[in-house]
Amino acid sequence: MFNKKIYVPLLFAGICFILVSCKIPAVTQREENKTVPQSFSNNRDTANTATIQWRQFFTDPLLINLIDTALKNNQELLITLQEIEISRNEIGIRQGKLLPAVNYRAAMGVEKVGRYTSQGAGDAGTDIKPGKAMPEPLGDFNLSAVASWEVDIWKKLRNAKKAAITKYLSTIEGKNFVITNLVAEIASSYYELLALDNQLAIVKQNIALQNNALEIVKVQKEASKATELAVKKFEAEVYSSQSLEFNILQQITETENRINLLLGRFPQPVTRSTAAFATSLLPQSINSGIPAQLLTNRPDIKQAELELAAAKLDVKVARAEFYPSLDLSASFGVQAFNPAYITRLPESLLYSLAGDLVGPLINRRAIKVEFYNANARQLQAMYEYERSIVTACVEVSSTLSNIQNLQKSYALKSKEVEALTQSIAISGDLFKSARADYLEVLMTQRDALDAKLELVDTIKEQLIATVNIYKSLGGGWQ
Repeated sequence: MFNKKIYVPLLFAGICFILVSCKIPAVTQREENKTVPQSFSNNRDTANTATIQWRQFFTDPLLINLIDTALKNNQELLITLQEIEISRNEIGIRQGKLLPAVNYRAAMGVEKVGRYTSQGAGDAGTDIKPGKAMPEPLGDFNLSAVASWEVDIWKKLRNAKKAAITKYLSTIEGKNFVITNLVAEIASSYYELLALDNQLAIVKQNIALQNNALEIVKVQKEASKATELAVKKFEAEVYSSQSLEFNILQQITETENRINLLLGRFPQPVTRSTAAFATSLLPQSINSGIPAQLLTNRPDIKQAELELAAAKLDVKVARAEFYPSLDLSASFGVQAFNPAYITRLPESLLYSLAGDLVGPLINRRAIKVEFYNANARQLQAMYEYERSIVTACVEVSSTLSNIQNLQKSYALKSKEVEALTQSIAISGDLFKSARADYLEVLMTQRDALDAKLELVDTIKEQLIATVNIYKSLGGGWQ
């Protein structure tokens, strides 16, 4: 028989040997790259448009009302809010695992064992009272409290709780990113709707102008100053413009329905501004700030950073599975084979206290695979974080260039429209005096219509570009 002084050291030595002999895979480490350019287009000004709240950035009260409605009713945003609630509840689950679990137990049963078994032979010779043998079958009535607790030796449970908190914070940033995209999409669709309204008005004006020219050429035909070919050409041009009118009307309906979908409501007319669609709707200035500000302004970058932090904690949790866990359990209550005896104390009293140290030794493949998966997810989250930074910088750079080029394009397109508008009157006068043929009149009207529609498109693109730069810089969620 072992001496106790020798047995205890041998036990701990054996445990230490098992721990040392269990080779634990190493964590694949790679520091994330937070390096960003020093500036956008050599601009070191730290003023940033993204810090402006969207209520101040957008000045149209009707657009503001649409955004307000969307923030209350948009289904995608409401789904995201439920994801936040789920993440918040996950924190409570992780917190609960750090604390002891106490349950109550109320049980009753009956058991009949074979007489020729060790338990049956023992029960047969046991007397509860003089002259009375153990009853058969044997009842079992139990009323007790049972407690269990996993001692967090390796911080596995605490790291799991920290990971849950980090994931909760990432869902909040995810919600902010949804809001940013929602605000930008509504504003872009609203400006597109205004552009379509103006294009529709231009087409209607052009149809009226073409109908007037058609009446003139019909009169000239009757006076033998024009041919039937000229009449048919003018008629075809009117039909083409009328067809374009219906195409624009369909685009207006589709754009209105896209806005209604974002607002979470059924199809209905969208109230919008009837003011002149011009560059006066553009903000006076756009301040891009410096690229480093994107790390704190853009919700998608902050979300990716938090998901990376959570993935690193998940690796620690998975690695802790290789170590033994210490589980403590205890119970206290009363138990008897007959309900009449269950209140007899201390005879019916039961209690227990046990501790289990359990760790993987053989066939740890499942634990290794989960660790490798957690490690791979950590690297995946890191690459996603780096990609979000690069994507943000590229988006801002491209949009800033687009704004500058659209400004130059608008200046030239305005001059083109002005020249073609003057040429319409000139060609009409020349046509009346037979100094220009009908084809020149038709081509002039067609070119002027195309130029006017393109000018409206350019203004629309400028407005959408300002929305995109606001979103790219991280604005819109405040």
